[in-house]
Parts: sequence; C-alpha cells; structure tokens
Amino acid sequence: MERINRFKFVLWCILGIASAVAITRLIFGLGATTNLTDNTPWGFWIGFDVMGGVALAAGGFVIAAFNYIFGKKKFQPIARAAILTAFLGYLAVVIGLLFDLGLPWNIWHMVIFWNPHSPLFEVGWCVMLYLAVLFLEFMPVILERFPNLNILAKLHHTLNKIRIPLVVLGIMLSTLHQSSLGSLFLTMPYRLHPLWWSPIIPLIFLVSAICLGLMMVIVESMTSSYLYKKEYETHILDKLSKIASFMLLFYMILRFSDIIIRGAAPFLFVSGWGTYLFWFELIVSIFVPLIIFIIPAIRKNTTILYIGAITGVMGIVFNRLNVGGLTHLNNLSGIGTFYFPSWMEISVSLGVVSLAMLLFFYFIENYKVWDNKPIDLDSGHTAVPKFNTNYVYLGTTKVTNRIKFTFAFVFAFGLAFAAISGEKVYGEGFHKTPVTKAKGGDTLVIDGNRDNYGVQFKHKFHSDSLHITCVTCHHLNKPKDKNTQCFECHNDMYLTGDAFRHDWHTSAQGANLDCFKCHKQGNSKGKEYLHNMKSVTDSCTNCHNDLIPANSKTRLLKTYKTVSYSDAMHNLCIGCHDSLIKSDVVLKARKPDLALCSNCHIKSQPYRKDKIIFEGVQKNKWVVLPGRIK
Repeated sequence: MERINRFKFVLWCILGIASAVAITRLIFGLGATTNLTDNTPWGFWIGFDVMGGVALAAGGFVIAAFNYIFGKKKFQPIARAAILTAFLGYLAVVIGLLFDLGLPWNIWHMVIFWNPHSPLFEVGWCVMLYLAVLFLEFMPVILERFPNLNILAKLHHTLNKIRIPLVVLGIMLSTLHQSSLGSLFLTMPYRLHPLWWSPIIPLIFLVSAICLGLMMVIVESMTSSYLYKKEYETHILDKLSKIASFMLLFYMILRFSDIIIRGAAPFLFVSGWGTYLFWFELIVSIFVPLIIFIIPAIRKNTTILYIGAITGVMGIVFNRLNVGGLTHLNNLSGIGTFYFPSWMEISVSLGVVSLAMLLFFYFIENYKVWDNKPIDLDSGHTAVPKFNTNYVYLGTTKVTNRIKFTFAFVFAFGLAFAAISGEKVYGEGFHKTPVTKAKGGDTLVIDGNRDNYGVQFKHKFHSDSLHITCVTCHHLNKPKDKNTQCFECHNDMYLTGDAFRHDWHTSAQGANLDCFKCHKQGNSKGKEYLHNMKSVTDSCTNCHNDLIPANSKTRLLKTYKTVSYSDAMHNLCIGCHDSLIKSDVVLKARKPDLALCSNCHIKSQPYRKDKIIFEGVQKNKWVVLPGRIK
C-alpha cells in the first residue's frame, strides 16, 4: 500500500501548510492572507471553495437519482462512495466559507435573521439542509459497524426505511441551490461579461453541475481504484461516460443557443480577455471530454477516459471561477485593481480539499463504502527489526504511517509560518478616501474619488425641467452658506463622515467651546454621546440657525455622523428614481431602467444591453460603449 501512503503523505503536507495560513487568516483577517480588495470582494475562495465545491459535490444527487429513483441498479456499487463524496464536498464548502466570511463567527445569523428575497438565503438554507440529508443518507454505513447495539440497530433500520424520502428531499434541495447559485448573478447584468451573463443562468448552472457530477464520480472512482490497486469498474465508467456525453452535448447547445438568442454572439469573435477565457473554458469543459466520451474506441482506454473526466471537471470549475469573479467587467476592462489569488488563498483551498480526501480514505478503509474493503493496511512486514545504518524501525505499518504523517504535517506547518510575511500579518483597517467636490457647470461630473468613472448629472435639467427644489438634495447647509455641496459633510467615499468636527469646536484654534456649552453636567461621556444628539443639551441649531434650510426634508438633527459619500449619492439618486417609477405609470413604461446602475454609470461599463431600432422594431442588443469619462 505504498501508493496510497505516499499520496496521504503529500495530503498531510498540504494540510499542514493550509493550517498555518488558516490560523493567520482567522487571527489577522482577510487582508493578511488574501489579495481581495473593495473592487474585487469575491475571489478564489468564492469561485472554487463555494461555487466550485457545491458543483463538485453534485455527483451525490445524480447517482442517488439514477440508483434509487430511476432504478438503475448498475450504479449500486458506487452509490455509497458518491454520497460520501457529496457529503464531504458540502462539508468542505462550509469550512471554506468560514475563511471567506469577514466575520465567520456570524455564519449562524442566517438561521435567525431571515431574508427570503435573497438568493444567498435560499442557497444557505439548502446547503445546510442538504448537508444534514447527506449525513442521514450515509449514516447507515457507519451504523453497520455496530450491529450488536440495539439502539443503533433500530436507528439503522429506521434510516433504511426512509431512504427513498431522504433521496427525494436531497435531489430537491440540491437542484434548488445548484440553480440558485446562478440566480446570484441575475442582479448584475452590467457587471458580468455578456458571454456569461444570461437570464437563464440558473438553468445553465444546474445543467453544468449535473455534467460535473457525472465526471467527478468517474474521477473519484478511478483515482481511488488506482491508489488502492483495485480493479477499475469499467462497466460503470462506460455507462457514466455515455450519460455524461449526452449531458455535455445538451450543455453546449444550451450555452450557444442562449448566446445567439440574446444577441451576444459578436463577442465570440471579439479580441479580448473575455473572449479568450470563454473559448478556453469551453475547450476544457466541453470539447475535450465530449470527444473522448463520445467515441467508444477512445473512452475504452482508461488513461484517456481519466484525462477526459479530469479535464471536464477542471473546465466546469473554471466556469465557476469565471462567473465568480474573473469575468466581472471591472477586472476585464481595467476598472479598479487586477486580482490574482495569493499563494495563501490557494493553499487554504487545497488544504480543505486535502482534508476531505483524507476523510474519504478513512471511511473507505474503516467502513463498508465499497462492496469489498481495501486489503489490510497493516499486513506489511512486522518482523523483528534488523538495525543497520540505512533503516530505522518505527513499529507496525499503522504506527509508522502515523509518525510519518505527523512529521509531514508539523514540518509543513512550521515552514508555512516561516513563509508568511511578518510585515503583512496585521490589520490595516479601512482606508480613508477623502472626497473632492463635483466638477462642471450645468452638467456636473460626480467623481468623488477621482477614478475617472464618474457620473454625469444634468443639474439644470433636474432643477428647471423636473422642478426638483434645491433642498431635495442640499438638505443641510454649513454656517453662513447656501446649497452646501454633498462632499462638505459626506467627506469620505466609503467611510462614515463627521459633519460636526468635534475636535475643532473644542480646540483653542477652533471655536474654543467649553464641553458644558453643549453637554449637561453630570452626564456620562459614554460611547453613545459621540454618535447621538439626545445627550446634547442644546441643539446645534441654537447656535447655527441657518443650518437647516426652509422646506428641507431634515427636521431634527439626531446625529452628526454622516453616511459615506457613495451611500449618500446612491440613496438619494436611486431612491428618487425608484419613487418616480412607482408613482408615474407613463414613466414606468418608458424608463423601466431608471433606477438601474447602468442608467447613471453608463460610461463605466464597456458593454451594455441597450434598445436599438432595427427596421422599425425595438430589439435588445449588446452594444460597446465608450470607456472612461475624461
């Protein structure tokens, strides 16, 4: 069994490296271990660990459906292994998600604080419930080891009786969240590249997950058979590859039909990173495995069959990476910073996979996952040792393995800690982004952080044509000022601002006010008084009677802390546009996208779906728009 032991040795090394990085991540945060930024908040962990991991585990519900629902008993020998793979896959998704969440200890909030309008809420609940279902489906395999315990025997009997309802529930839950992962991207039609964004992306995700599940079962079966020197289950592999070829063909037709119908076909041949990624993805995920699976003479060669399956698996995982971040337009068009995962991100993901594989091997070796368990791993040479200069006797095979694997883990753990840069192991906190005022005259260019992706605001049109009064936007004025600009109070692009400037009011160089000018004597100067005006004796308007203009929507100052400039702009513009659409039936028909991001951020997207007149008929077409606002 040297083959499986060498492989385990490598897995323990990877797990040791990942453990060191994981501890660093949990103590010092995302910034110490990832290359994620505000512009690219989703990266390798979301694309691979979550989206890819969920798809990789799809083999469980596919094989369970064939075996228990459709009565295809040919898959009975691999049913338990497929369910175990799915269970460990979903467990890996949950573990990986803990590292990606900014505050992983709040993962339970989803159970208490419901948001049924969010696709992530549905995905989270389905993953949680399906993980429980997979545990119950696999539980009889564990209970078989304890036939003499009455309580466990009764539990085993009960679980076998409800197996079919559990399988049906598992198929339903898996189908729901496999498609709902795609539903996340329905909300970003102008952020995701046109070759990937689609109104049927949930269906595309579901079909591709079924393809991936079938190929993953082939990879798992052939890999474990090779490592344990077990005969390949060629009759099952041949059947799986045939089914996978039909699903891949359907997946290919679905992808190209969707692109053509949506009018995104021109992007198939436009020179650019998006096009190159698309064709590479399709070659790896569809064309290569399809050619291998569809030709009998080729797929009967086990080596080539394995190449086709592993290529297809990597291709569809690459699809999840593309959709999850690589093909977002802010990366392809150069908006913001370019993202590439750090070695620590990759090591954590590989460590999670390694842990899942080690658990898989443990169950293979200790429980009846296969019809025939692997040969006794402790049947190696255990004779009295011969001491010489070349070998050191470490005991029986199991003891030897434990010593080797422990050494591999500890050594890799320490090596990884040494490789982590000490300069990066700290929390940088939030970066301040001071805001500058808008430029222009009648047409303002609102570009607070000066990244050349501002919004053009037709000031005169809104005030003269739409009769929007000044106080609608300029709801507060600085002392001795009129129509104070937004940046004066909302003075940071992304962070909470300070409109009061407490230090200036109390300093000798500023207003030089005594504390009791505003605060009551005897009041506790707790944390709340910095943010809440209730503890203030006199309102700011007592000194500054021109602070709130007439007819302003602001009536009472509750706090001097202001929302970020970005939030202020979005709340004001989107809120007003949304209310106009809801209140005006004519406007709703003519301008249904008035509240969409693309209505204002027109030139920040290189691609946009627009209504163009062709021979008197309006059609939705993807059009190329100008680049940055100069």
